[in-house]
Amino acid sequence: MKKFEEKTTQSDLIYKGRIITLQVDEVLLPNGKTSNREIVKHPGAVAVIALTKDKKIVLVEQYRKALERSLVEIPAGKIEPGEPPEVTALRELEEETGYTASKLQYVQSFATSPGFADEIIHLYFAENIEKLTVKADLDEDEFVELMHVSMEEMEDLITNKQVYDAKTAFAFLWLKDYLK
Repeated sequence: MKKFEEKTTQSDLIYKGRIITLQVDEVLLPNGKTSNREIVKHPGAVAVIALTKDKKIVLVEQYRKALERSLVEIPAGKIEPGEPPEVTALRELEEETGYTASKLQYVQSFATSPGFADEIIHLYFAENIEKLTVKADLDEDEFVELMHVSMEEMEDLITNKQVYDAKTAFAFLWLKDYLK
C-alpha cells in the first residue's frame, strides 16, 4: 500500500480536449472520509536543453495564453500517442529551433503540477547541435522567436522573470552543474 493512498470510488469525465482531459474523482481518504479531486490528464511532454558549440543556450520566446504573456523557454512539446519521448525531443528541437542533434542525453523526468495534473516532462540534453539545411515546420498555431543566450544572460532572464516556467529554470540549474 502507498502511504496516504486515496482510493478512487468514482470517476467522472468532465472535458476531453485535444491536449488534456479533465476528470473529477471521488476518493476514499486514509481516515475513511471521502473527498473530490479535480485531475487534469496529460499525455506527457519533453523539453530539450540545447547548447551550441560556443556554449550558447538555445531558447524560444512564445506567447502563453494561460499566463497572458510571452515567456522565454527551452524547446518543448507534447508527446504524440505511441511516440517515444526521445523522438518527440528531436522533433521539437528541429521544429522550434531549426537545429538537430546526433545524440540526445536523457537527463531526468519530473511532474509539473502533481497537485492536480499527471503531466510528466522528460528532459534531454543536446550538445554540439547542428543547423538543419531545411528547417522543419512549426505547428500551424505555434509562433516562436529563436534566441541564443550565454549563461550570464540566462541568469538575467530568470531574474527579470522572462524565464518563468519550472522546466526551463530546472534545466538551467542542471546545465550550470553539468558545465562545472
